[in-house]
Amino acid sequence: MLSSHKLLQQYWHDDRYDTGNVRVWYIDRGAPNDRSSVRGPDISLAPYYMNIRTTDGEKPVPYHRILLITYEGKVTFENRKVQGLAYQLTEESHSTG
Repeated sequence: MLSSHKLLQQYWHDDRYDTGNVRVWYIDRGAPNDRSSVRGPDISLAPYYMNIRTTDGEKPVPYHRILLITYEGKVTFENRKVQGLAYQLTEESHSTG
């Protein structure tokens, strides 16, 4: 399995993929349940972190904080430390839109 960073690089640099179909859940201290999610268009990649565009500006998130990545709604990466969380996160996103 690819690391979260390598997988995101593939989505960003391979013409077969559309970054608009990417969604990333990550540890976000202070957010509800200490996690948030972001869609591909609001992400830019850097060597050690991803930058997330927010209403307050850009926010760096280290790759090791990524919990889950989906492409077209299908899980393509799940952090080994939180296995089983994918179902819960994707169910939450379906109920909140």
